[in-house]
Amino acid sequence: MLETIGIILIVQGVGGVINRLAESESKGWWLQLHLLPDALHLPVSVAMGVVGALLVLRSTAGKRRRKSA
Repeated sequence: MLETIGIILIVQGVGGVINRLAESESKGWWLQLHLLPDALHLPVSVAMGVVGALLVLRSTAGKRRRKSA
């Protein structure tokens, strides 16, 4: 479950960063671009990507520990 949430956060975060860096006028389906003020788009997008990556790494590490035990 955490891995799935992590992947969703990575996609949302990276997509939001790309959208902002490309200076797109469209908000697309990037959640943070619809909910937050413009000044927070980039920092929140980066944070979402980082948190998502950490969740995926944590989930993967936990699976490896269970296999080796």
